[in-house]
Amino acid sequence: MNFALILFVLLVLTGLLYAVDVLKFRKLRAPGGKEPLWVEWGASFFPVILIVFVLRSFLFEPFKIPSGSMIPTLLIGDFILVNKFTYGIRLPVINKKIISINDPQRGDVMVFRFPEDPSLDYIKRVVGVPGDTIAYQHKKLTINGQLVPMKKLEDFQHRERLYYSEQYSAKMGEVEHRLLNDSDAPEFIPDASRFPFRENCSYNAAGVVCKVPPGHYFMMGDNRDNSRDSRSWGFVPEENIVGKAFFIWLNLSDLGRIGSFK
Repeated sequence: MNFALILFVLLVLTGLLYAVDVLKFRKLRAPGGKEPLWVEWGASFFPVILIVFVLRSFLFEPFKIPSGSMIPTLLIGDFILVNKFTYGIRLPVINKKIISINDPQRGDVMVFRFPEDPSLDYIKRVVGVPGDTIAYQHKKLTINGQLVPMKKLEDFQHRERLYYSEQYSAKMGEVEHRLLNDSDAPEFIPDASRFPFRENCSYNAAGVVCKVPPGHYFMMGDNRDNSRDSRSWGFVPEENIVGKAFFIWLNLSDLGRIGSFK
């Protein structure tokens, strides 16, 4: 469901009703007269829809985390806010950038339209920016030949309390974050698809090596062994970017997670 398009259509319809009422019918009504139903349930919603449309399209948009691919940073059920203007101002619905502000940086947690199905929004961490050579070999990540160091932490206990995963801290640029990476999980990428610029990637039994093309980004989930990401479906084009995730504002099953995004 394209909620942005639905909101835009509602904005146009209620805006037309509001304009017709203000320019014509409001002048014809007797002072204190009852508003017709189409004004009460149509035009009167225009200011509210306008505020929601502006906030959601240009400032902040809420999302709910549906999967465990970003554990331990984000858990299933987290409600997050996404900054829509960090990477530039985009026209709503068509998502075309009209003002450039910042470029995504390694380590950012970014929401984007899934390249294989742009109707879906995905969230992953930016690992590679245009021009980078990303190698994920033997479960170790290198960027332009530099190993991303990982520090072993206490094992992560999953919410279901049925199993533990090996937990590490890693740092990319100025961003330090946690990730899960089990040493006994398979190293190879079993389900790589035929994506654009597939020729930029080389797969082997140890993993994958990719050269990020211009205007694209390489994304990975923090739950390394349980995330289908750029290792499988390729690069995220710049035009698919939605915004930068920055805040957990609610989790109904764990209120202590509010504001815990790190």
